[in-house]
Amino acid sequence: MNPSTPRIAVIGGGLGGLLCARVLQREGRPVTVFEREESADARPHGATLELRAATGRAALLAAGLDDEFRAIACPGGRETRLLDRTGTLLHRELPDDGEDEPAEIGRADLRRLLLDSLAPGTVRWGRYLSTLHPLGEGTHKAVFDGGHTETFDLVIGADGAWSRVRPLLTDDTPHYSGVTFVEVGFDDVDARHPAVARLVGDGSMLALSGAKGLIAHRDHRDGRDHIRAYIAFRGSQDWMLDRGVNVHDTEDMRAALLESFADWDSALLTLLRENDGGFLNQPLFALPVPHTWPHTPGLTLLGDAAHLMTPFSGKGADLALLDGWELAASLTRHADPEAALRDYEATMLPRSAEAAGAAARDLDNAIAADAVAADAPHGTLRHLFRRR
Repeated sequence: MNPSTPRIAVIGGGLGGLLCARVLQREGRPVTVFEREESADARPHGATLELRAATGRAALLAAGLDDEFRAIACPGGRETRLLDRTGTLLHRELPDDGEDEPAEIGRADLRRLLLDSLAPGTVRWGRYLSTLHPLGEGTHKAVFDGGHTETFDLVIGADGAWSRVRPLLTDDTPHYSGVTFVEVGFDDVDARHPAVARLVGDGSMLALSGAKGLIAHRDHRDGRDHIRAYIAFRGSQDWMLDRGVNVHDTEDMRAALLESFADWDSALLTLLRENDGGFLNQPLFALPVPHTWPHTPGLTLLGDAAHLMTPFSGKGADLALLDGWELAASLTRHADPEAALRDYEATMLPRSAEAAGAAARDLDNAIAADAVAADAPHGTLRHLFRRR
């Protein structure tokens, strides 16, 4: 790697990769982001995120974006509820005074904030990495769909769960966790879905029983009138195919899910009956824990490419932003880029292994691996309500 002016490529235009590019540019380091999507608005970009002061918000502050973040963020939900399948309230919790309460921001809003912070032309849209070829001494030739090629001294894999960069570092691939989420949404809940609004309250609700769960959270943007919910259960990744369910048929999906939750309280089943729009099937995948790789000159990973875990960590976005900040800071702090990568990986890998291990344990505790397990204990489960 050329220690003076390395040619740096970030593969993937997600939160961590964009934050990394922002910090590098602030330090006068040239960087190019390659994103497979055709534009910033090519598809929706997920739910509201909760960012904590010590991780995601610290990264935004270091990137000089704290004022922009505060202008569009809002306080997180102040209440969490744990119920059983009969609808009985097992536990209700409000944060202690002085607790590091997260701030909420829409994923799409945060991505737009980061994109707007970059120099024009930093992101090259519609560039899908096809292959990456080592050329020696840490340099790599990137081949994109359509045949376009470029050579880089450093390639940062920020390209998510199914990273195209990761195979050059490790043979590990994401595995199905055994749990599927089916996502549903509710708009204008206080007026149109008052029963759902009462069920979820001012923050988050989690109902657990054995190998199933219903999880819901009120979106605190736009007048606090949106709720996103997840129908969670253990089973085959191909459960719809096994049961002959048509994922594109809303009523077919609804009937199958209601049958699976037939012994649950009717008030809880409102989440399955009244949703606006259809059902989004999301099998949960994770990388092995711990996920590591031998130091490889000219290559590294951040975010889900490095440490994909289930959403029960509640730390995905926070860790991606923290990774991006720390990697860029390390590259600007060290004269030797390889020393920078070693320093970054020595901090990031243990931290992500701890978070991923906790996420795996929380998933097994919440959506029991044993289908006949008793209802989950109702200790302090606030961290289970944090979303990616």
